[in-house]
Amino acid sequence: MPRNVTIESRGNVPQHVHAITLVRHGRTAFNAQHRLQGQINIPLDEVGEWQVRQTARALRELYVDHRPDIPNRLVVCSDLDRAAATAHAFADPLGLTVHADERVRERSFGDWEGVAVEELAERYPEDYRSWAEFRGGELKYGAESKEHVGKRGVEALNDWAMRAGTDTDLFVFSHGAWISQTLQTLLGLNEVQPDFASILSMRNAHWVHLVPIEIGDTLRWRLLDYNHGPAIADTEQWEHPRRQGLDF
Repeated sequence: MPRNVTIESRGNVPQHVHAITLVRHGRTAFNAQHRLQGQINIPLDEVGEWQVRQTARALRELYVDHRPDIPNRLVVCSDLDRAAATAHAFADPLGLTVHADERVRERSFGDWEGVAVEELAERYPEDYRSWAEFRGGELKYGAESKEHVGKRGVEALNDWAMRAGTDTDLFVFSHGAWISQTLQTLLGLNEVQPDFASILSMRNAHWVHLVPIEIGDTLRWRLLDYNHGPAIADTEQWEHPRRQGLDF
């Protein structure tokens, strides 16, 4: 295993939470328009607000109502509004505090932020292709490196995961690029084929579930679920609830 997958300790494995759930924020107007958001602080749109209500209900049913053996939850979110709103949709009905942490905010895309993907392909064909093929064309425009995103992401997860014990589940509400890069770094997938994206992009208001395994004096995390969403997310209603006559 790569060294960044492990958390070394002297003697015993350090205290850690029972499980980690990473949740992507609901839809925004930029998502609907296929624009790069990066660290622009754009709110959820109407559909996104509806999505996070469905996801919050599903998360509470799966990981709260059906897990009376885990009495505590620790909730962390990006300091950007779309992730915070998604976190509060889950936490507020439970009376939980939401802790904002800038280390889990989205990857910065520099000068490309706010620009539609289609426009990027027209204006910067070579660099866009380089980005699409995971060769780093976006870095010329001030984008944060994937390595840095993964490093700060794993640092944040390790930090929060050790603030509580196995009677607690950790929920982190963040962003698509942050989640995928943090996972690749945590699991060592980023070092296998650096020109290949081994993890597909997360859908809006979907989640990842990780469980720990202790091997000797080492703690590692294993991927149990990826891109998991409420049952309704597998239908056309997820992106077009009003068209399907659903009540907002």
